[in-house]
Amino acid sequence: MTAPQPPATPTHLLRTHSCSITTVFVSYDNERIYSGDTSGLVVVTSTRSLRPITKWNPHTDSLLGIEEWGNRVITHARDNKLHVWTRVEELSLSARVGSVAQSVGEQVLPNLCYSMDVNALNYCRFSLLPYTSDQAQALVALPNLVDSTSADIWNLPSCERIHAAVGQAGKVSLFNSNPVERSKTGIIMSLHIFKAPQDEPSSSTSNGELRLLCAYESGSVTLRRYARADKATSLEGAGWEVIWDVKVHAETIMAMRVSRNNSFALTVSADHLVGRYDLGSNDGNTACVLHRTKHPGNAAIAIHDNERVCVVAGWDGSLRLHSTRTMKLLGTLKYHKTSCQAAEFAHSLDAVTTVSVDQKLNNSDDDEEMGETEKEERARWLIAGGKDNRVSIWTLIDFVK
Repeated sequence: MTAPQPPATPTHLLRTHSCSITTVFVSYDNERIYSGDTSGLVVVTSTRSLRPITKWNPHTDSLLGIEEWGNRVITHARDNKLHVWTRVEELSLSARVGSVAQSVGEQVLPNLCYSMDVNALNYCRFSLLPYTSDQAQALVALPNLVDSTSADIWNLPSCERIHAAVGQAGKVSLFNSNPVERSKTGIIMSLHIFKAPQDEPSSSTSNGELRLLCAYESGSVTLRRYARADKATSLEGAGWEVIWDVKVHAETIMAMRVSRNNSFALTVSADHLVGRYDLGSNDGNTACVLHRTKHPGNAAIAIHDNERVCVVAGWDGSLRLHSTRTMKLLGTLKYHKTSCQAAEFAHSLDAVTTVSVDQKLNNSDDDEEMGETEKEERARWLIAGGKDNRVSIWTLIDFVK
């Protein structure tokens, strides 16, 4: 008889935090791993050397989200702040070899560009939509400053509010004495802003109408579109129409993730259910498919760039890989002893951001340091963070084959 294979173990472990990990992010060129914890600390780790490039405390409370935006980095936390920083670049190989190795205390820290006061009551991280015509500008969706059941959409870097209180239309006044009458959905737990495909060219941020997907405390998910192309701004949700509103979860939605091409979304909750939503459908009766799993208590979800595989991070510390179409369990990764609160796939090679010719010339030493085989292996990484203060890195099989 063939002996059973030993359980999978992480390829690498990062022990750069002393508090629970709440969010992780992989740069679009797979060169950097960002991790944030409950103390407000952010660590940027090189995927080449697995050493910290920099670490700093941008916030005084738990991190909700981190994301690269061009040569900027956005951080968002429970201290009701959203900060935009300059991105710190890793030293080239020749510079690292030719100088004394820097300690963490000597590393260059990001410069703060500007900040926004936000409402972080929801535990809901921001959603970013860069302009296709001008990558230096973007739209960012956040919970409303006053009413946590609705959303605001802002412009960056002007910090001007473009759409206010999306989802508030039709609700009873915020100051109504009966909170049940104000909103049956509860507060927003997760949101995603995107542009729907459109046949005719548009002069806006990209082709297609603006859409906002919101997951709520009640377990429902609502897709809205902005129908007033003649007006660039809106107040109190005016001009925003509900495409569909569905509810499959009995518990509060803990996490939502949208596929790379905005074709579908997945949600997880404290229950054992996974919701799959067709973002191209206009029919609420067919927009959602309910999948039942054997594992309740889920904290995070991520979708691979190939859109065929997803990972669900559980309160039991397990990382479960599923097919996004059938939710068939493909495998379980177990290392973290306590809850896994964040998970991200590295980006596939075809999705990796193209580096400019100047950067390639400047970083020729780094290109020599990592071969194609190593880059392919790095593109198959899965990164997770848990309450045990550790970031685990797993090397997966090639899902394309």
